[in-house]
Amino acid sequence: MKVVLFCHSLLSDWNHGNAHFLRGIVTELSAQGHDVRVYEPQDAWSMQNLLAEPRGQQALDSVRTVYPAVRPHRYSLDRLDLESTVDGAELVIVHEWSEPELVRRLGKLRARGGRFRLLFHDTHHRSVTAPLDMARYALEHYDGVLAFGEVIRQLYVARGWARQAWTWHEAADTRVFRPLPATAQEEDLVWIGNWGDEERTAELHEFLLGPVKALGLKAKVHGVRYPDAAREALAHAGITYAGWLPNHEAPLAFARSKVTVHVPRRPYVRALPGIPTIRPFEALACGIPLVSAPWWDAEGLFKPGRDFLVASTGQEMTRLLRTLLADDPMRRELAEVGRRTVLARHTCAHRVNELLIICRELGIDTRAAAPLAQERVTA
Repeated sequence: MKVVLFCHSLLSDWNHGNAHFLRGIVTELSAQGHDVRVYEPQDAWSMQNLLAEPRGQQALDSVRTVYPAVRPHRYSLDRLDLESTVDGAELVIVHEWSEPELVRRLGKLRARGGRFRLLFHDTHHRSVTAPLDMARYALEHYDGVLAFGEVIRQLYVARGWARQAWTWHEAADTRVFRPLPATAQEEDLVWIGNWGDEERTAELHEFLLGPVKALGLKAKVHGVRYPDAAREALAHAGITYAGWLPNHEAPLAFARSKVTVHVPRRPYVRALPGIPTIRPFEALACGIPLVSAPWWDAEGLFKPGRDFLVASTGQEMTRLLRTLLADDPMRRELAEVGRRTVLARHTCAHRVNELLIICRELGIDTRAAAPLAQERVTA
């Protein structure tokens, strides 16, 4: 099966969590023998910010080594020949951080008799928080939507944005996200995430900064878009701010710490139950004990209390962290149970199998051919 994927970027994950899952999907599809072609804009803002980082070029080179199957073509929309780009494809997937004009032009190409099946992939909360933005996408000629949560799938159908939609959760790329047991643990706690848009500022103070300060933990935070006030708050709590971290280096950061936390953004707690976002999948795949701030696992992806612990308040987070850090066997058991759940249900291989079932529903012949020689990336 030939697959063409349009996305914002797979080469850069700077403030761009969608790259995590899609890299794993492209890798798994390629490993199963499918011909996968990826297209990303030449001027992607994530790439521009990546290259502005002191280690940006080094990280870009590492991505090509860690993900040899991820070989995007970088394009300018005004010069892209879409008809030849999708020629011979059975499946075309367009991620929702793509330009509305690209989405519209692909839909028109499908309507004019394109033999490929065309799917839109939504992995953001904008369908709830910015519905007018999402309504700009012309999906009337698309065969359906891949939504990373059931509540989003229902929104697309109820609002008439798509003729049909499927729930397709994110998952861990377990080729990269795995335990590194020989690594010395240097921190009590690590958190990897961006401060970002005031969507969880109060929650970060309650469930991360407050407990770390109260317990006097040795803690480290990685991420971008931390304003001066945020950095000052981290320093006041005794937390080391370590800046941007390429996502493929996250397993090492997890291995160096005894425990991590999950602090979901407010839209996912209040309006989008059942969507944990990608970080818990990746952390659990790495075998690190996790304590989460409240979120409702409405779709039964995990067993809260067994795969990870849940703190309903900052006080409870403090108590759970104190207990975990004092009990090595408890940490090991929690980490092992969480990792087993990811391996049993939530890997990129599982999601590719789900995608192939959807493809067959759409009449696509999903038999794999021998992989074609990969083309060199031009950055």
